[in-house]
Amino acid sequence: MRLPLIVFICCNLCACLGAPEGVVPVKNFDVDRYLGVWYEVARLDHSFERGLDAVSAEYSMRDDGGLRVVNSGRSAATGGREQAVGRAYFVEAEDTGYLKVSFFGPFFGSYIIFDLDRKNYQYAFVAGNTTDYLWLLSRTPEVSEQVMQDFLEQSAALGFDTEALIFVHHGDEG
Repeated sequence: MRLPLIVFICCNLCACLGAPEGVVPVKNFDVDRYLGVWYEVARLDHSFERGLDAVSAEYSMRDDGGLRVVNSGRSAATGGREQAVGRAYFVEAEDTGYLKVSFFGPFFGSYIIFDLDRKNYQYAFVAGNTTDYLWLLSRTPEVSEQVMQDFLEQSAALGFDTEALIFVHHGDEG
């Protein structure tokens, strides 16, 4: 009786590390250039960020070779800052933009960088394990019209609901 339950749990945990059809992680990824602060410019809605604006993520190296991830945002309801600290590890080679990230115990989800400003690391298009998870990250709170257009076109072509995107307000914090 236990073995089927263990297999079911393992299969569901592995499913969280998949990728939406057609989403391919960038190659020749340089984690050192990715470290630092990124602003969330756009995202699809999900419960763990609902009601937050001025959202940012800071990436730094961990002693175990993984990344420390600190996500923070301002609660629209209270005005206070909320923060979540997690960890991320490469799923494939360290030069591939495909990581697994966890903010809660042993549970990991996909973090797939499918496009990136390779010259200056100024923007990144990031997906989760399904088309329900999508982010546009930037080193600044706003991006050019061209970057936004590329993000919308690529995301729509991959099956993401770009009509449902939330464009993150940063106000005075950007």
